[in-house]
Amino acid sequence: MTTVHTVRLNGGDHEVALGSTLRDVVADLTGHRLRDDGSRHDGGRLGVAAAVGGAVVPRSRWALRTIADGDEIEIVTAAQGG
Repeated sequence: MTTVHTVRLNGGDHEVALGSTLRDVVADLTGHRLRDDGSRHDGGRLGVAAAVGGAVVPRSRWALRTIADGDEIEIVTAAQGG
């Protein structure tokens, strides 16, 4: 029985556990524990946006967006500079 999905994350293959949400993927990628509303558990700034299948998913919906096999996920980090 398969316990993982294979997805495209930022252009590369990535495995996520069955039942994972977008919040889980963002938390894993950033190394920060996240609340259900997508904010950092420690109150710090996250500076991240996420899209699945080319559609931006609002941070408030990350915990509701279940990841499916083959999903294409893009997670981008804000960068300061000019």
